[in-house]
Amino acid sequence: MATMSELKLLALDEDDLKIVSAHMQDSVFKPADIDWSPKRGQFSLVVNRFVWEAVDRGSKGFERRRAALAFKRVNAVRTLGIDRRAGEAVYALLAIRFDKRGDGPDGTVELTLAAGAAISLDVECIEAQLADTGGAWGTENRPQHD
Repeated sequence: MATMSELKLLALDEDDLKIVSAHMQDSVFKPADIDWSPKRGQFSLVVNRFVWEAVDRGSKGFERRRAALAFKRVNAVRTLGIDRRAGEAVYALLAIRFDKRGDGPDGTVELTLAAGAAISLDVECIEAQLADTGGAWGTENRPQHD
């Protein structure tokens, strides 16, 4: 049963995608958490999401939640700096942005990762869903950026 604190978002345009990006900032994942189904035209990523929205609630410590991010209507996926064979490698997602092709709605969704890595999705249009899928756990570490 979903609690009020479980996040569920749908992105259908660039403004929506900016909100999803803000909630996904500093999420971490391993190569096995990436799934690309060319037949279904779907790309998904299961992450440990840093719960930025809880930081301002004055709670002690910080929180992470298991979450799933799925993009539909994906025609192609390209990666840079990701070794799918390095099973224990951990990647950190910094931002998600959209580059429209011409007048759109097609274009490229760019998932920018730490250390210069990236995932590019060629999409017919923006159609993304983000949902918390599991329980939360505490962490003492708040992500830091230069």
